[in-house]
Amino acid sequence: MGVGPLESPGARHVGTYDNAQPTRMNNTLLKGLEIVELLAHSDRPLTLTEMATTLNLAKSNVHRLLQALTERHYVIRQEDGNAYAASIKLWELGSAVLSKLDLKLHGQDVMEELLQRTGETVHLSVLDGDDVVYVHKIESPNPVRAYTQIGGRARAHCVATGKAMLAYRTPSALEHLAQSLVSRTALTITDPARFLHEMARIRAQGYGVNRGEWNINVAGIAAPIVDARGNTIAAVGLSGPKERFKPAQLKKFAPLVIEAAQKISIRLGGRRPLPIWR
Repeated sequence: MGVGPLESPGARHVGTYDNAQPTRMNNTLLKGLEIVELLAHSDRPLTLTEMATTLNLAKSNVHRLLQALTERHYVIRQEDGNAYAASIKLWELGSAVLSKLDLKLHGQDVMEELLQRTGETVHLSVLDGDDVVYVHKIESPNPVRAYTQIGGRARAHCVATGKAMLAYRTPSALEHLAQSLVSRTALTITDPARFLHEMARIRAQGYGVNRGEWNINVAGIAAPIVDARGNTIAAVGLSGPKERFKPAQLKKFAPLVIEAAQKISIRLGGRRPLPIWR
């Protein structure tokens, strides 16, 4: 689960921009976004000429930008070739953002209840590639607790929320990931066979455990959250010092974490039965 201080990546130089004189790249990006916004709000497909006139841009610029946007599937060209419309990809992006906002909204009181029942820090996380991103947390009142930052990242295979989500990837995706596992501590699982066995165990029991695999002194436990289509979209769990997450305590935490994940899943329309801890 969420664990120890997340290392801040080194500062990267991305250039200095003058708001009054944006760089050519910045200006091109803005023009492309203007086209996307115009098409998204239009009630019908628009021709190149209509867009150029409305946005006060040269037709050649609009044509070049439309080619790039079409290649990236943000815009679709009508069959007659004379007009363009926004694609379903914009809806997908909006839905992805909305789902994260819904997660926090629907998870707040469930997370608060989990905190009251366990006394440990509660996290809500999503996957971004092979990383976990912490989208919400409620801090433990205990003086000693695991430090994490909302918006912070951790390698998914090293933390409980990440494991709980990774376990439901396709077999081929897990096989691929198993070949590129990176060690964070001496306890991080990097052996491919052992990792795949861990994923199978999580699917069978319904929760994942971190035993000091991201920070040697921190442990965690988490369960997956599913949406209305049965997709694993997030995970909720607990984290704290390893001395408070010994086997006997994990046995008590497991059904509480699974119950919390199921409550949030149901609020999001999830109907797929999740494994019951025993």
